[in-house]
Amino acid sequence: MANETIFKRARVDADGPLADLRVRDGAFVSVGPDAGPAEGAAEVDLAGAAVLPAFIESHIHLDKAFLEERRPNLSGTLADAIDITRELKKSVSKEDIRERSERALRLLIRHGTTRLRAQVEVDPIVGLAGMEATLELREACAGLADIQIAVFPQEGIEQQPGTEDLMREAMRMGGDVVGGVPYNDLNAERHLDIVFAMAAEFGCGVDLHLDFSDDPGDDRIESVARRTIEAGLQGRVAVGHLTSLGAMEGGKAARIIETIAGAGIAVMPLPATDLFLGGRGDAPPRFRSFTRVRELIGAGVNVAIASNNIRNAFTPSGRGDLLEIGLLLAHVAHMSGAADRPLIPPLFTHNAAKALGMEESYGIAPGCPADFVVLDSRDWNDIIIDQPEKRYIVRRGKIVLENRRESVWRD
Repeated sequence: MANETIFKRARVDADGPLADLRVRDGAFVSVGPDAGPAEGAAEVDLAGAAVLPAFIESHIHLDKAFLEERRPNLSGTLADAIDITRELKKSVSKEDIRERSERALRLLIRHGTTRLRAQVEVDPIVGLAGMEATLELREACAGLADIQIAVFPQEGIEQQPGTEDLMREAMRMGGDVVGGVPYNDLNAERHLDIVFAMAAEFGCGVDLHLDFSDDPGDDRIESVARRTIEAGLQGRVAVGHLTSLGAMEGGKAARIIETIAGAGIAVMPLPATDLFLGGRGDAPPRFRSFTRVRELIGAGVNVAIASNNIRNAFTPSGRGDLLEIGLLLAHVAHMSGAADRPLIPPLFTHNAAKALGMEESYGIAPGCPADFVVLDSRDWNDIIIDQPEKRYIVRRGKIVLENRRESVWRD
């Protein structure tokens, strides 16, 4: 008898009827009203609970998680975050990276994330220890999560000789995309030359930390868009941060957003990090450093959000909870109103799947892997402001984690 479960009475959208989710051998067989009984099938009554596809952390640094416990960033600046992390990396081992990465991954899974792209640092300081640890973790936890790896040169490429060769070796070991950080190197354009050439060599996409600045003159995104089109990488390039876009005057910002849309580049705001590190200048006008989420979405740009870091010099907070990140974005982007709230969950579900090239095997639909999250909420439109518990985390049709939140009134 096939391994079959029917998850009864799920709320899979805001307006439609409740649906029964029939799962066999780890994949959805049918999604619709009243699946009826099936001999030998287990049944789980969701009683109208809201259901979302598996959450996706599209940009996360597992290898740097929890380093704030060793040294916090007291100034809150990007420069100090980079310097502090560089010093701490000198004393980390593969075993240390593996332990902290697994600790972070468990938090992610507990909060509904079972797919992610990890930014793994590769440079002469840490060598390939992060790659080795993440590859071990990917294999050990394959039953719980799908992990993509972006090979990431945090310390730059040219300013850390030997990094390019290490990146190439990391790609051969099992990297999925080539990462980059042009603002932290000797020459940003030469950095991009190397990154895009390596992507062509390995036939993969590109994932950049880009224009992480409050200076409206920082517009490296235009070069990235041009390179993306020339390389035929539309739909396979993602950029994180892009906070300078929020500082630009309206006309320039609109032109650049049109350019991003034309190049098919995915933009990943990272609210917890961007708001902590940015907007700290003394000169007016003072503002919170954040990209133009509303305008990007309105122009048809694929926008996905992520945690970026968990408790380190770049982001001192974080529980690996994308509902929490979604609420933070909703507030800062003026998207917490009733008309905008339904736009937030796609930023860490379907949009993130598209950004990571997972869309063909993702979603609550027949044939897709049965990876989903059952929420303690019956109002789909209010998921973000309710911040409900993630009651069940389901992976390949099996409940791998159950969370309960209980309040006891005492009179």
